[in-house]
Amino acid sequence: MSAHVECIEHGGETLGIVIRAEFRKDGIEFFTPDHFSQQLAYMHRPAGHVIEAHEHNPVPREVLHTREVLFIRRGRLRVDFYGQNRDYLESRILETGDVILLATGGHGFEMLEDTEIIEVKQGPYTGQEDKTRFAGIDACRACIKGGAR
Repeated sequence: MSAHVECIEHGGETLGIVIRAEFRKDGIEFFTPDHFSQQLAYMHRPAGHVIEAHEHNPVPREVLHTREVLFIRRGRLRVDFYGQNRDYLESRILETGDVILLATGGHGFEMLEDTEIIEVKQGPYTGQEDKTRFAGIDACRACIKGGAR
């Protein structure tokens, strides 16, 4: 991965993938392995490039864990990562233009300024049955790693 892409891992599992707003590359790059139920890629194509018209075929898929992608449209926030046993691991700061895929484990957020986020995840959403809430860390315990800016 590049200096502007970070894979957060714990115990051999991917917790999240952060793509910073500064990431640039010609062509297409997938950041997720083929077996992920949510795929994340970046595309940069020149003017005039054509992607042929297409539709996606119905393919049965089994989704065990909800994966979500957050697009930070504006603002700044801290994301906290938790392991499978809800143990706090580490944090990252996300800013305008950053994108994160949340893959496994737990996560929590604190908005550090007014923030706008677009969220994409698998559905259908089942409401309260879709997640288990637990007590997160206090801000003073945050261990910010990676590309904090």
